[in-house]
Amino acid sequence: MAQNKKIKIAIVGVGNCASSLVQGIYYYRNAKDNSHVPGLMHVNFGGYHIRDIEVVAAFDVNSNKVGTDVAEAIYAEPNNTAVFAKVPKLGVTVQRGPELDGVNKYTAPLVPVDKKQQSVDVVKILKTTGADLVINYLPVGSQQATEFYAQAAIDAGCGFVNCIPVFIASNPVWAKKFEDAGLPVIGDDIKAQVGATIVHRTLVNLFLDRGMKIDRTYQLNTGGNTDFLNMLERERLTSKKISKTEAVRSQIEARGQTIADDDIHVGPSDYVPWQKDNKICFLRIESEHFGGVPMNLELRLSVEDSPNSAGVAIDSIRCLKLALDNHLSGAIIEPAAYFQKHPPKQIEDRTARELVENYIKTYGK
Repeated sequence: MAQNKKIKIAIVGVGNCASSLVQGIYYYRNAKDNSHVPGLMHVNFGGYHIRDIEVVAAFDVNSNKVGTDVAEAIYAEPNNTAVFAKVPKLGVTVQRGPELDGVNKYTAPLVPVDKKQQSVDVVKILKTTGADLVINYLPVGSQQATEFYAQAAIDAGCGFVNCIPVFIASNPVWAKKFEDAGLPVIGDDIKAQVGATIVHRTLVNLFLDRGMKIDRTYQLNTGGNTDFLNMLERERLTSKKISKTEAVRSQIEARGQTIADDDIHVGPSDYVPWQKDNKICFLRIESEHFGGVPMNLELRLSVEDSPNSAGVAIDSIRCLKLALDNHLSGAIIEPAAYFQKHPPKQIEDRTARELVENYIKTYGK
């Protein structure tokens, strides 16, 4: 099947995750097809190389970023993730999107917003730039803003990759909207390369594979980026806690076990400014050995949060482009199960990876 070799993307929210994504596209632009890139399934993914991804539009409300080139905005405050590539100007200006519920009382001091500046016509820009898809990096809890951009994607004829825990792909109503429009959507809530959720799921499955019952478990996370600052407003955490908890609970229930609500706690804990984009996870699993002898596991994981998910985002983007090429619509199940915490259908990670490999063979070049 003939394919457009470029994947034209529009980025919503030019924060740390967008910074790592754009840096990564540039950093690995000359990677050989048979080389190993940490965090990517393949350099050549169904006929698309990393360098085939082209940023054609970007939206934000931060006055430090609006009106600047994307390659400048990705380093602007309050972004504080690792800089591993100096990206030259892309010739793409960050446009002023609608604020809606994207900024809260905790992030407002770090995110200056010009209230007098009008937001642009997002649908018009998506159409005129020829964007294939929209990737959503808005802050956790941005329900109104995420739904606005999801609808804008539909109105402009674009696919949608939802990297945050506002439920779009896993919401039957929104999935049906994309299906009716003949457009694909992958989501929700991106799962990092080796992050707290995937480690927690893997360890839970190890216990279950070895015949152990999960009696109690928790996952506590701290960080110093605006994502953690934003989540100090606990009202914005409802969908995040659901997403992270179900990602772990689903593995337990798939084996016929149950765990009481009081015995599983998965979620952010606190904002520690000096950590910057470093995320620290404290994880505990309590179980018992043969003969009822108790045991427990405790783990401390330290990762740079945004680069940890950038490769997963690149693979998600290329999966969505294959869906567009092949006229697939609605929620795309296989990539979501492997790349997202809260997909429409939870599938054990090793099985989900095999399904994505088959997806590439079926729909790739």
